[in-house]
Amino acid sequence: MAADQNNERIGQLVECSAAGGEHYTAYVPKNLPPVPPLEMDELHPLLDQANTAIGRLDGMNMVLPDPSLFLYMYVRKEAVLSSQIEGTQSSLSNLLLFETEETPGASMDDVTEVSCYVSAMNYGLKRLKDLPMSLRLIREIHAQLMNNSRGSNKLPGEFRKSQNWIGGSRPGNARFVPPPPERLMDCLGAFEVFLHDKNVKLPALVKAALTHVQFETIHPFLDGNGRLGRLLITFILCMEGILKEPLLYLSLYFKANRQEYYDHLQSVRETGDWESWVIFFLTGVIDTATQATETAQSILALFKADRNSIGASGKSTTAVLSIHQFLQRHPIANTRKIKKECSVSLPTVLRSLVTLEALGIVQEITGKERNKIFAYQEYLTILSEGTEPITG
Repeated sequence: MAADQNNERIGQLVECSAAGGEHYTAYVPKNLPPVPPLEMDELHPLLDQANTAIGRLDGMNMVLPDPSLFLYMYVRKEAVLSSQIEGTQSSLSNLLLFETEETPGASMDDVTEVSCYVSAMNYGLKRLKDLPMSLRLIREIHAQLMNNSRGSNKLPGEFRKSQNWIGGSRPGNARFVPPPPERLMDCLGAFEVFLHDKNVKLPALVKAALTHVQFETIHPFLDGNGRLGRLLITFILCMEGILKEPLLYLSLYFKANRQEYYDHLQSVRETGDWESWVIFFLTGVIDTATQATETAQSILALFKADRNSIGASGKSTTAVLSIHQFLQRHPIANTRKIKKECSVSLPTVLRSLVTLEALGIVQEITGKERNKIFAYQEYLTILSEGTEPITG
């Protein structure tokens, strides 16, 4: 598309003034969908590949012995990755260690207290069954996301009433300044209309790509916009029926390519080049869905190999198999928790863990004589790929 046509998609720069008299420029985006419309010819081959990759991932539900188990762990991985993009240094193992004292069960209903991110994810998925994606629901999800978090004092569940900015120490030297508060509700109203406009004939993946950028550009909350914007991708794909289960999360791709990710967001605002962003997004969908499918297959193969190893050891007692099954749901656990959840005595737990240690399946990670904690190490290694904290 010619640059002058792209220019028609660029939003409005608004002159504003801050307390103290400093002047700055805020950006008000054009409403979705882009005008002129997206050039789809270049996008269709990637769309086909992306839909095929998502279909394979969704099909894993048919072969996984316990799909909720994979979902339970995968949501935690996403929670860690999305938070890392925002600057946290937590790893997946850190999160699981934190959970060892009070880990909920593997069903979706039981995971809401694990982290604010997981809570927001599950709340949104549950509410979407009865309520369409809307500004009301977005506020409710935000309240869950920010509950008991470091941003709990930044109007959880409420759209901002003051100016925010990205980068820099104030609006005057910021990298990007979203719409001023007096223009916010107009932007959000048009955003909500786009979510439900039946006259907009766009593939669901393209709709999710556009929605994510628009939400990040509007930046309607004082905090949590990045995390909520990434959650919206999954919500929209579930709402549109592309995903049966919320198994696709792009945070690993965004983290691995985070400078390119930020550059694309800014390029849409400055040049109107939505097509390059959608190509980047669809490439991420293909990579992420393919990797998630491979991860599920690796986990299945590991569990099968370890069950066979237990069987061949001659020590495949009911307790050993039960504890192995429990560690599939909770790959880091202490002896007290194992004893309680598997309904066996502490001596039986310890004997069984000795067997699993000898087979190289579990590893004690504290070095203590009492209150030992065991990790299903190879399982953790598969799950943790890509979740090392960002440095530099």
